[in-house]
Amino acid sequence: MQLPFINNLEDVELVLPTPLRMRADARYTGKGITIAFLDSGFYPHPDLTQPNDRIAYFADARGEVVRENVGFSIPHLSSWHGTMTSCVCAGNGFMSMYRYSGIAPDARVVLVKTGNLQNSRIHEQDIYRALRWLLDNAHRFDVRVVNISLGGDHPSSGKLTELDLLVEEAVARGMVVVCAAGNSGARRIMSPASAPSAITVGGLNDHNSLDRSRWTLYHSSYGRGGRGAAKPEVIAPAQWIAAPMLPRTKVHNEAQFLWKIERATDAELARILRTKEAHQRISAETMSKPFHEIRRIVRQRMNDQKFIHPHYQHVDGTSFAAAIVSSVVAQMLEANPSLTPAQVKRILIETAEPLDDAPLERQGAGVVHAGAAVAAALKLRRRLSARRRREAEQDSLCASAALR
Repeated sequence: MQLPFINNLEDVELVLPTPLRMRADARYTGKGITIAFLDSGFYPHPDLTQPNDRIAYFADARGEVVRENVGFSIPHLSSWHGTMTSCVCAGNGFMSMYRYSGIAPDARVVLVKTGNLQNSRIHEQDIYRALRWLLDNAHRFDVRVVNISLGGDHPSSGKLTELDLLVEEAVARGMVVVCAAGNSGARRIMSPASAPSAITVGGLNDHNSLDRSRWTLYHSSYGRGGRGAAKPEVIAPAQWIAAPMLPRTKVHNEAQFLWKIERATDAELARILRTKEAHQRISAETMSKPFHEIRRIVRQRMNDQKFIHPHYQHVDGTSFAAAIVSSVVAQMLEANPSLTPAQVKRILIETAEPLDDAPLERQGAGVVHAGAAVAAALKLRRRLSARRRREAEQDSLCASAALR
């Protein structure tokens, strides 16, 4: 399957669903796996709560005293980023009739609001505080994957920061930590992406196509992290990613209105244009134009705002590339629960596909292949099962010999 470049509204509706563009194995959906997200804020979006609520916990870790399951149901402006990252990873696409689901739509999620109570800028110490709370409570929810689509304050000097060390602790305790590389396009890696044991994810621009000849690098950050670790290890789509809008916000309300116009007959459009909302949203100059010209202007606005559905936009950034990789990790752990973080990382690297004509320092091992990674996890599980059977048979033979 190959879809066209997005040049107009008709094309926008053809944004590739994430499982398709990642060549994911549909048999695995992250069932039984809990993924934790550290982000600026969250909202209990229907893609996570309907028809079954998969939000295991919400914690507000912006202060020294962590508030749990408080102030979660109101959509604040700070909530859009975390809502999108968590839904890109584990959303089931409920609001799109399941079209725009993530790769791990059956995974449970723990959402940790990260930042501070003084200002909106998230600092490294804020990420440390949120991750410390998660490590102290991870056993309560059996967290296997941690997604951090946030960056610290300073480029890595090669020495491990306190946050890097905390990531190393999380990995040593059996959690796979996935971090966004950043979007600077420069040779600059911040903590926690600089932690050696983290899976740091850079970006791919696949131009909304399965044709590899069209694929190019996204302007993600790269370089050397703690102990000189080369970052990123892998890349994943960081553009044209379908994600739900934060409900009841200005952007979402505008999308609802514009899609109403797009789908209206001429008679319905005439009625819409007489409403108070239309006069608030559409200029008098535009209102005076013929219907076909109004529709053209509306389509252009929808294209500019990246609206692909009344409830979804396409978004970009390594924040979403990391979330996609976290969903692949959840699939791998469902397929083979015995995998260690080191094995997960090795499999992702070994099954990645290098991007032609792209510098290795910017892409690591290449583009993550979800289907191949799950297949490798299954293969390792079968090998382990076969070895255990052989050992059991050998033990049985030895016991029989001893009885003779």
